[in-house]
Amino acid sequence: MTAEAREAGPEEDSAADGDRPLRIALLTYKGNPFCGGQGVYVRHLSRELARLGHRVEVIGAQPYPVLDEGEDLQGLSLTELPSLDLYRQPDPFRTPRREEYRDWIDAVEVATMWTGGFPEPLTFSLRAGRHLRARRGDFDVVHDNQTLGYGLLGDLGVPLVTTIHHPITVDRQLELDAAEGWKRRASVRRWYAFTRMQKRVARRLPSVLTVSGTSQQEIVDHLGVSRDRIHVVHIGADTDLFSPDPSVPQVPGRIVTTSSADVPLKGLVFLIEALAKVRTEHPGAHLVVVGKRAEDGPVAQAIERYGLERAVEFVKGISDAELVDLVRSAEVACVPSLYEGFSLPAAEAMATGTPLVATTGGAIPEVAGPDGETCLAVPPGDAGALAAGLSRLLGDPELRARLGAAGRRRVLRHFTWAKAAQGTVTRYREAIAASAGPAAHRSPATPPRRFTTVARTTGAAAPSAASAGGEAAVGATAAAVSDVDSNRESRATC
Repeated sequence: MTAEAREAGPEEDSAADGDRPLRIALLTYKGNPFCGGQGVYVRHLSRELARLGHRVEVIGAQPYPVLDEGEDLQGLSLTELPSLDLYRQPDPFRTPRREEYRDWIDAVEVATMWTGGFPEPLTFSLRAGRHLRARRGDFDVVHDNQTLGYGLLGDLGVPLVTTIHHPITVDRQLELDAAEGWKRRASVRRWYAFTRMQKRVARRLPSVLTVSGTSQQEIVDHLGVSRDRIHVVHIGADTDLFSPDPSVPQVPGRIVTTSSADVPLKGLVFLIEALAKVRTEHPGAHLVVVGKRAEDGPVAQAIERYGLERAVEFVKGISDAELVDLVRSAEVACVPSLYEGFSLPAAEAMATGTPLVATTGGAIPEVAGPDGETCLAVPPGDAGALAAGLSRLLGDPELRARLGAAGRRRVLRHFTWAKAAQGTVTRYREAIAASAGPAAHRSPATPPRRFTTVARTTGAAAPSAASAGGEAAVGATAAAVSDVDSNRESRATC
């Protein structure tokens, strides 16, 4: 936390809110903190929950979460619950060797992948549900990070709180709209068939967290969840890490954006077209994309069509410090997405004091703020408007300085991980109080265990499917297998 955002530390025998510390199981079926928002969410939220005095056990599958370490994070640990890792690099969509199979869940995972589907939300939920039922009494609350799988329904022994960043049905519709030909549309439908499961599960959840008012409305509209069960808890930027540093020189003409995959949702193809227009006025303008370069697809084709091979650079696998310095070095940051449930890249860029051009897609305006005050806002999918905003900022140093400073102030006021953790704990305690299960009446928890480093255990030796709720999971899976017939794309590796 920055000095501006830091709160007083918790007492040894209580959490920062004065109540007893909680024992939290935080689930994530994808944990990569460098590609996609789910891993970023888990990494930063778990850190701040631990700083508030709670014991947080992150339970995740490949790519495994990366958790922060430190003297104030001794209550934070990681439990690895391995999948078959079918989308790992350099051999995504691989067929496992016979000796890799451990149980029937592995068979479901492979069969779904073979039929063009995306199995991980279902299969992780089955493994996690089995794991949690075998550990009754270890936790006060389970927090699921958008798995929304059948395996988490039923009695886990403690209340379940679920974060839905935004309904994946939004991604599905955008990809269907962009798909050319019936074969491509069929592939998209197969890939996203797991969203039918997620819709059914979401309607049965007692407590849902989401990251913006826009996402709250989308969850009501797309998933049919009652609004009174959805609570908005804004997330934010790591304002210690993402902060201004005048010693980092700005590179003239540099524009930076983040795009984890070449999919319509991210709007990168419109930014490439806008860059071509900007370079007619600012020949030195160039784009650095934090993400993987697609060898083919709309973005690669646009780069070739506009002759921008030397004006567009992709970087991936960089450290946190390198990422922050990259954003600091840019004259302009850009979020060209057609839709975002929150937009961490916008908050992080603003936190560094880098001026922002962003679309009004989804919840981006909730983060970026008013046009002309904290950012320049443009309609989504409009390359001409993007080009105009970028050109205006590149040509006006005073406007860049004003928007950059205002953006930093906005993030510190509204969007920090410390505030996100405090709001999340409030919802945990409400869920525990409302629960009729044992957690509502359990005696105070023992103080959080202390670790000198992040502890790692393995979920490979979990109980058999026939124990710890396995029979119920088998029934849920029988209903689920027909649902998970799903489209391949690079997002699977993130």
